[in-house]
Amino acid sequence: MKGIQCKLARVALDWGVLDLARAANVSTQTITRLERGENLRPSTLERIQRVLEHAGIEFIAENGGGVGVRFKKPVL
Repeated sequence: MKGIQCKLARVALDWGVLDLARAANVSTQTITRLERGENLRPSTLERIQRVLEHAGIEFIAENGGGVGVRFKKPVL
């Protein structure tokens, strides 16, 4: 997950920085650093990504078209 994907996911969920920080049990400064493109510990990055995925976000790899996010397809 790249910083821009974190921000896009947060906006898609209508979450503020504080909402994500609380859900991932990290500081708001950690979220801000991630979204600015700074490096985080792999375990911290994975925790934030898991929280967003659990909330319904799917991360799209670059694959030549650019990174992105989308909502997971609902299970019928």
